[in-house]
Amino acid sequence: MIDANRLRTFTEQIFVAIGCSEADARLSADVLISADLRGVDSHGVARLPGYIRLYDHGRLNPQPRIRVVHETPSTAVVDGDRGLGLVVGPAAMQIAIEKARVAGTGWVAVRNSNHFGIAGYHALLATEHDMIGQAMTHAAPLVAPTFSLEKMLGTNPIAVAVPALTEPPFLADFASTAVAYGKLEILQRKGQPAPIGWAQAADGGPTTDSNAVKNGGALLPLGSDREHGSHKGYGLGAIVDIFSGVLSGANYGPWVPPFATAGFMQADEGVGIGTGHFFGAMRIDAFRPADDFKAHMDTWIQRFRSAKAVEGQRVLVPGDPERAMEAERLVTGIPVLEPVIKSLDELGERFGVRL
Repeated sequence: MIDANRLRTFTEQIFVAIGCSEADARLSADVLISADLRGVDSHGVARLPGYIRLYDHGRLNPQPRIRVVHETPSTAVVDGDRGLGLVVGPAAMQIAIEKARVAGTGWVAVRNSNHFGIAGYHALLATEHDMIGQAMTHAAPLVAPTFSLEKMLGTNPIAVAVPALTEPPFLADFASTAVAYGKLEILQRKGQPAPIGWAQAADGGPTTDSNAVKNGGALLPLGSDREHGSHKGYGLGAIVDIFSGVLSGANYGPWVPPFATAGFMQADEGVGIGTGHFFGAMRIDAFRPADDFKAHMDTWIQRFRSAKAVEGQRVLVPGDPERAMEAERLVTGIPVLEPVIKSLDELGERFGVRL
């Protein structure tokens, strides 16, 4: 167990060591540590070595010039200049928020970026302004569409954050796959098998091998197979890919460049520029008075939480488990697996930073 502030300081220092400004390093560390605090260990400090590998291979610009390359009063396309998605994402969401102030809604497509951490972090930024936030990103092809033997899509998450009056924001943040690839990485580090339905083997058959994706297999869409609705997960992933890639001018589908931790994959870039994201902000008072809406969100949240549940369980609202985990880990610290500790120690030794 490692104290969150200790991990945050270490992460900031590593980003500064590769040339990031102190402000960008602080923001990037905040995005990663927020994932760990909320229990999304697959997208926290375990990802730090991956960003450094991107830097080592010339795919990450630590001092990007993030700029708008096309816009209308309510939309924009942002070029991230190969910057950290952890920095490009919040910058693009801020543009969406500013456009929503003027036009009621703001929509921003991003190209030439990199992995942006947890989608929910970016979506929540809008709730601070009485707005509904939306964030999505595509990723390297790890996922086989229904009936496919080829990996064509990424885990392609979607996040929607909605403010309430006295209740914490509603936050739905989920991959369009049965599970995020980072969950398989955790099982690989532990030497454990994967549940049936997470991945398929190279021949398309079911498997419990947590290394299946590395061995020619693929992640499965949400639903796992056709009988359980995998075509719906495939559809969600396709929507994210089109909004993030085709609309922005980034690469898309099987051409999305791999994140460093998926270095076993070779993406053939060339249909666009880098990795893409898509953000939205909707001003609540463009639809109805904000406090009126938020009071009704309180009612919505409270009624769902009070729904009659099966014995021994209770109905949760999206965002509840993560908030409970954050409250716990702020006190107890963040559990970090030994292989992750080892990789962080190696970074610390390289850059002269003590964990």
